[in-house]
Amino acid sequence: MRALCGFAFVLTLVVVLLGAFTRLTDAGLGCPDWPGCYGFNYVPASAGEHALAAERFPDAPLEVTKARNEMIHRYAAGTLGLTILVMALVSLRPANRRYRLPAFLLLALVLGQATLGMLTVTLNLMPFVVMGHLLGGFTILALLFWLWCRQGAYKGPQPKMQGVSRLFRLALAALVLQIALGGWTAANYAALACTELPVCQGDWLSQWQWSAFHPHGMPAETYQYGVLSQLERATIHAAHRLWAMVTAVLLLALARQLGRHPGLRLWGLALGLMVLLQLALGVANVVLHLPLWVAVAHNGGAAVLLLILTGTGERLGRFGEEKWQEAWQFSPAGHTSGRTISH
Repeated sequence: MRALCGFAFVLTLVVVLLGAFTRLTDAGLGCPDWPGCYGFNYVPASAGEHALAAERFPDAPLEVTKARNEMIHRYAAGTLGLTILVMALVSLRPANRRYRLPAFLLLALVLGQATLGMLTVTLNLMPFVVMGHLLGGFTILALLFWLWCRQGAYKGPQPKMQGVSRLFRLALAALVLQIALGGWTAANYAALACTELPVCQGDWLSQWQWSAFHPHGMPAETYQYGVLSQLERATIHAAHRLWAMVTAVLLLALARQLGRHPGLRLWGLALGLMVLLQLALGVANVVLHLPLWVAVAHNGGAAVLLLILTGTGERLGRFGEEKWQEAWQFSPAGHTSGRTISH
């Protein structure tokens, strides 16, 4: 089960990066239908298949490179779905009963992701669907990593929980919001709406547009390349930058706190270094005008930050459980309290 979980986790990370690559190469509609591509289960290759594709979708000319990027992402996502289905089936064995709930939760999330993937195409990249699809992928990634960590043994010093857990929850909430803002920035093609540092060009604060975050969005036949105004895109970009500063401060504070505890020191070091790298990638995106591999790495950096917090949270949760079990089993005087815990 742990091997399956590890394989699914690595595959999910690949799918997340492929999703970012697909989005950044404007290949989200590389195949105008779902789950196939111009009515095929593969990218049309021959002249006859190209002609048939043009006949089936006259308003969506075939671009082989974009279609290939999209189908590779779908193949990887389909393989992930089958892997998680196998995990769910394996969890039905009595020996794996404790993995049943998370395995079937993962299966439900994958089915939800497949639905969002279909809606991404059929609704022509509607921003809220695109952002939801991104957040779903990150959720599956974090849950798989948590489950993989949960199955491992740990022996080491226990940190003092006071103060760490509270700051951890605050930092995690800030990071999730920042990832959502990043997804909203990408879905609305706002990554290059501001090309100056450290602030957006012009008097951006007085021109702030709350309509950029309107839940209904602007109805359009297609949302590819964005439908919002320049001011709205600049607002989204500026919000992503500003919240990045808040998130970075909280994450660095958490990294410093974790560094004080031997059992969490490596997590703290990894967190601090990754925050600095992610900030550098964000600056590079603006200065270098969103080069493809830097932008993909920035998406990957957000995933790694989430994984570091997931691993930290699993460790804190395990320490909390051990502390609770000790308090439940023994009285302050060191005698049994009369209540027992089933192991």
